[in-house]
Amino acid sequence: MVKLRLKRCGRKSIYRIVAIDVRSRREGRDLRKVGFYDPIKNQTYLNVPAILYFLEKGAQPTGTVHDISKRAEVFKEFKINQLK
Repeated sequence: MVKLRLKRCGRKSIYRIVAIDVRSRREGRDLRKVGFYDPIKNQTYLNVPAILYFLEKGAQPTGTVHDISKRAEVFKEFKINQLK
């Protein structure tokens, strides 16, 4: 099973949002990088087509990634694509 979760990078709490196998550890090898999140500067970058691709294939976002994606309104696009 694939999850969309945060992967820490750098000394200051900056995270990449990655698609990764559930059995891998947090810093393990990811399938694809789909964005980043910096809570200190409150910056977020999301590769929306890549996130939608993994969600359509059955990937499950973690709680934090779900909240970040919800703020960016990714799930509205996901539901629109599901109706087609």
